[in-house]
Amino acid sequence: MANRAQDVGKTKLWRIEAPHEAATLAFAAAQAAWLEPGDFIALTGDLGAGKTTFARGLIRALVEAPNLEAPSPTFTLMQVYDAPRSPVVHADFYRLKSAVELENLGWEEATAGAIAIVEWAERIPEALPADRLDVALRFDPAHGPDFRTLELRGHGTMARRLARALGVGALLKRAGWEDARREFLEGDASVRAYERLTKPDGRTAILMISPPRPDGPIIRYGKPYAAIARLSPDIRAFIAVDGGLRRFGYSAPEIVAFSVEEGLALTEDFGAETIAEDGAPNSARYAEAVALLADLHGKELPDELPVGGEGLYRLPAYDIEAMLIEVELAIDWYAPWVARVAVSSGARMQFLAIWRELLSPILAGRATWTLRDYHSPNLHWLPEREGLARIGLIDFQDAVIGPPAYDLASLLQDARVDVGEDLEMRLAALYLRRRAQGDLAFDPQSFAADYAAMGAQRATKILGIFARLDKRDGKPQYLEHLPRIERYLAKNLAHPLLQPVAVWYQNHLPRALGQPRERNDPP
Repeated sequence: MANRAQDVGKTKLWRIEAPHEAATLAFAAAQAAWLEPGDFIALTGDLGAGKTTFARGLIRALVEAPNLEAPSPTFTLMQVYDAPRSPVVHADFYRLKSAVELENLGWEEATAGAIAIVEWAERIPEALPADRLDVALRFDPAHGPDFRTLELRGHGTMARRLARALGVGALLKRAGWEDARREFLEGDASVRAYERLTKPDGRTAILMISPPRPDGPIIRYGKPYAAIARLSPDIRAFIAVDGGLRRFGYSAPEIVAFSVEEGLALTEDFGAETIAEDGAPNSARYAEAVALLADLHGKELPDELPVGGEGLYRLPAYDIEAMLIEVELAIDWYAPWVARVAVSSGARMQFLAIWRELLSPILAGRATWTLRDYHSPNLHWLPEREGLARIGLIDFQDAVIGPPAYDLASLLQDARVDVGEDLEMRLAALYLRRRAQGDLAFDPQSFAADYAAMGAQRATKILGIFARLDKRDGKPQYLEHLPRIERYLAKNLAHPLLQPVAVWYQNHLPRALGQPRERNDPP
């Protein structure tokens, strides 16, 4: 079954070749996976073009009944099916003359929260919603009586969803995984989505859906937040860093197939076991993760990496502007929504000036690959492997060239797991020993100061991110981690180097240092 796409006006038209009826049924059934309650599918085409066949394939998949007849509703006009996700309404507008007749059928009530599949939908154009999927079925006598061309065009929000669905289908077919069962996995704090794929023989893989990042509003310097914070704009960064880590012998997932344009990657599945067990750090596994960092930071690392045959990717520098816009998140989100404090413009300017003076000399020092989210959810435990390869690395698409202390602080001051102070100190000492053994110029005292600064910077950023996830993104579960982050921040600010930052917090945002909460404060 061929799959071609072309831009037509403002929307993309996808042409699918179906050589026989079984192919039409199979393609229609495959679309059921991405449809949601409230979706509208408009089927058009001449008499006998296959509209009912397409609808039948879709309905069978939605109601999970592969032998369901699902006849054309030409005379009944509308047929409603019960399905696990939502009701499915199969309608035929051929005999209708106006929207009034449709209203008399109780159309709005029947389709509320349902998936609507409509043949001859063009007969009542006023009934077509702005967000919909158009499927036109056409004969092609030159290829035989059963050959059909399916033309799909998404409108509104369904355009992006259609492109993603067809892109996933093409990727899986190219990789030989089109027969796999797909299971959605809980995502992370980003816009990325993940699925676990299971083939009939039991093999599994992970599908990462990471579409190119749209430009957000301009913040400063003519750039959006993501560009200033050095967040990767597309999946090229993941492909490049993955290959770089694997070339050094670390366990980054093998990439089976990928598409940069659509932001898709089919990768090796590391399973569900991480370096934390039952919400607590496993000290031996954490020690291996620390040893991996010490090993990585002792290497001479390139700042340009190949992107699987698609050119080179240059890791951006984790520069002062990136670090400052991150700490500013605490003022923009944590202060007003959690601490209920309005930080004045003067206090903001002072905050940023203090951080700039603190961070600039650290950023001028020796830099390395900073994976940026090096903590328990992203560090899998692979006991069947040996040595450092037992740590499975994921979620490094925002890697930058930055201070070595950043990832160690990310690991030992885990945002989601309580790492006791004794364990933190023992693991930090392990890192210092490993680094000193491999580099006579390594200065443990200077590194300890960098560690406190990076821990404070990261804690400040995360306070803002977790408050934003609650207020903007409707994810209140992240608020439960705030007390842990506040403790990390207070501990880091006890270092003499960070006294100016500590004084600012005491004067303007004491809640972030663990000030007792009022009864109705968020956790």
